[in-house]
Amino acid sequence: MLLLQVSQSIATAACCLQEHEDEFGMTLCARGQALEVEAASFGMGVMQDALIKIRAGHNVYQGFTGKAATANAKDTIAYGTRIVGGISPGKGGSTHLDLPVFNTVEEAMKTVRPHVSAVFVPAQFAAKAIIESIEAEVPLVVSVAEHIPVHDMLRVHEILRTQSKTRLVGPNCPGIITPEQCRVGIMPYKQYQRGCIGIVSKSGTLSYEAVGATTAVGLGQSIVLGMGGDLLPGTTLADGLRLFFEDEETKGIIVIGEIGGEAELRAAEMIREYRQSTPSPKPIVAMVAGKTAPLGRIMGHAGAVLTPRDVPADIKAKALEDAGAVVVPHPGVMGVTMKRLLEVDLKK
Repeated sequence: MLLLQVSQSIATAACCLQEHEDEFGMTLCARGQALEVEAASFGMGVMQDALIKIRAGHNVYQGFTGKAATANAKDTIAYGTRIVGGISPGKGGSTHLDLPVFNTVEEAMKTVRPHVSAVFVPAQFAAKAIIESIEAEVPLVVSVAEHIPVHDMLRVHEILRTQSKTRLVGPNCPGIITPEQCRVGIMPYKQYQRGCIGIVSKSGTLSYEAVGATTAVGLGQSIVLGMGGDLLPGTTLADGLRLFFEDEETKGIIVIGEIGGEAELRAAEMIREYRQSTPSPKPIVAMVAGKTAPLGRIMGHAGAVLTPRDVPADIKAKALEDAGAVVVPHPGVMGVTMKRLLEVDLKK
């Protein structure tokens, strides 16, 4: 029954894809309502539980013996993250980097019970690897691969909606990090500093800039979440906000959006509701990249493109400002702005 429902949903999306093409040669469905609906909060409670565990580290790699995963695992282990093994089909029973290798995620779950799976698998096989982790009920799955076919991610999302055990971060993302504790992804960890600022960003590079700015003023970071720049993210800006609202170690929040989609508008709604319902809300600094982006040109990410159907960056920034966030023009001032807001809160 599940496979039938998934097949029907994919068939509906395929029909949509074939109906129209806009003036930029991109299908309206790819930038239209069918794909503009952000990911629902699949397993949000599971993600919060996983983050408690992620600070201790208990992770596996999919595609473990490949060059990319091997290089990343060496750095991640040196950083102090606890890696308990990896998955490479056909190599089960062997060891790699002195860690056990399993043929399937299910085998790994039965043996080492990982909390997190880092998917380092090429784009054409990434969706299958993600689905394997969902079926094995790994609490948190992080996929860094870029250019995963949209139809593949449609199938992943249909499966995500049928369950509540697994949360997906990505694809096309730098990952998630709790500084000086655990890294899952490709972040340049040396500039990260353990602290009190939660950062959620569509852009990996801009999140690095925000990290540098908050480290420079001594605030550091509690959690940095790169949601990725694809059309169908597993975790959204709103999901990141919800996580930071409830995280006791997070005292201030930075949100970085960009052109494409409506995630920033949903984030603005959540910020407004949070500030209205919370006696002492955490300060929020925001930025939306792409104010001068030309129509129809993809600005680095598959989802970072402004079409006539999209809300411009300045309108998104205004929505965030109206909701109560302090909007800044560039990431270089995020640190000093957040420090000032926190100092004001302390004086109240």
